Amino acid sequence: MPMSTINGGISFWYATDGIPTPREPLPGDATADVVIVGGGYTGLWTAYYLKKAAPFLNITVLESRFCGYGASGRNGGWLYNGIAGRDRYAKLHGKESAVRLQQAMNDTVDEVVRVAAEEAIDADIHQGGVLEVAYTPAQLGRLKAFHAAEIAFGEKDRVLLGARETADRVRVSGAVGSTWTPHGARIHPVKLLKGLATAVEALGVTVYESTPVTEIRPRHAVTPYGTVRAPYILRCTEGFTASLKGQRRSWLPMNSSMIATEPLGPEVWEAIGWAGRETLGDMAHAYMYAQRTADDRIALGGRGVPYRFGSRTDNDGRTQASTVEALRELLVRFFPQLAGVRVSHAWSGVLGVPRDWCASVTLDRTTGLGWAGGYVGSGVATANLAARTLRDLVRQDSGQAGGTALTALPWVNHEVRRWEPEPLRWVGVRGMYAAYRGADRRELSRHGAATDRIATLADRIAGRH
Repeated sequence: MPMSTINGGISFWYATDGIPTPREPLPGDATADVVIVGGGYTGLWTAYYLKKAAPFLNITVLESRFCGYGASGRNGGWLYNGIAGRDRYAKLHGKESAVRLQQAMNDTVDEVVRVAAEEAIDADIHQGGVLEVAYTPAQLGRLKAFHAAEIAFGEKDRVLLGARETADRVRVSGAVGSTWTPHGARIHPVKLLKGLATAVEALGVTVYESTPVTEIRPRHAVTPYGTVRAPYILRCTEGFTASLKGQRRSWLPMNSSMIATEPLGPEVWEAIGWAGRETLGDMAHAYMYAQRTADDRIALGGRGVPYRFGSRTDNDGRTQASTVEALRELLVRFFPQLAGVRVSHAWSGVLGVPRDWCASVTLDRTTGLGWAGGYVGSGVATANLAARTLRDLVRQDSGQAGGTALTALPWVNHEVRRWEPEPLRWVGVRGMYAAYRGADRRELSRHGAATDRIATLADRIAGRH
């Protein structure tokens, strides 16, 4: 790894925007109407919407490090309409129910943009949509099937593009087609997070940082500094859920890694295109995600080392040299003219993966315990929809309001079985991604139109389809 690459330090987004001044920790035992565990997007959006709907509520947020320390401060800045588990929900509850879930996600992109404008949050938002490309025959087959499925779930404004039309947007080397949806935007995730935290505190929500919650039980959130008691305890911890007592096998902390280039000059952008600043993805099994940042870098990510034994998570986002090199190779695979460009930053973080790969929102009315997450990497927008749903569930349960369209969505109160114990968990996840990477290599070399059979088998074993 070049010595000039800044590795870790939470993320590039914090390197550009700065680590926030820490808030005070919990001073001792306390009470509240609602306790929210986790100061990321889900927790802060939930506090925001609950306090806006019911200003009289005493709401406390407990964050183990600082707001945005986890995935909310380390992601790729994709504000888009993808949601984990939609196809499974269609099988369980009927297609129309899943269509309503998808429409809610489409609307959520605009909702985040609306609130950011209303709260004067400058998060470098650019609504260029999402462009997902194919550069092998097998990827093209999957892309066309994916495009048709999105249309079938009500996304009538999505368009399928050929090789020339794709190049008119972004000149990805060897791209043979793409699909584009307007329901997406590029953001600076930390600027959005910091602005949201400021807005939440301005509403009167109490936020304690450096306050790890070690155990959640009915009406109690236990920390080293005291216990906060409340009728509702809402767990919004995503990839860090496994650190809570009794939750080690609930959601698997999947690792994702990113790099950012140095700022690129006008002549490079002339060669690449990307004037629309779409968020960019592909149809590989071990897929990538990228954006053109506001200061004209490329930030690109992928899975790297997908899982650490025992559901462990890293501390500051430091990334293995081999992962940085693999992401750099992927960058040059997409844009060969960047072979000599410096990688300025590298970082990693974890996302939450349920055993059936389905995001969900739950409120147990007998205990007052609620949770949301399992976004499988699509959390920037999904967290907002989850937060509004948690708001409605709490208001319904407390008698403040009745059921809503959001409380009737199929992901509400969805039950998921737990992950296997170690070492099965580690072997399974590492084996799955080894299979995906091998499948991508074979598809790239043999140029066949069929999806690699090993990847299809890995999907079935993992429970992704």
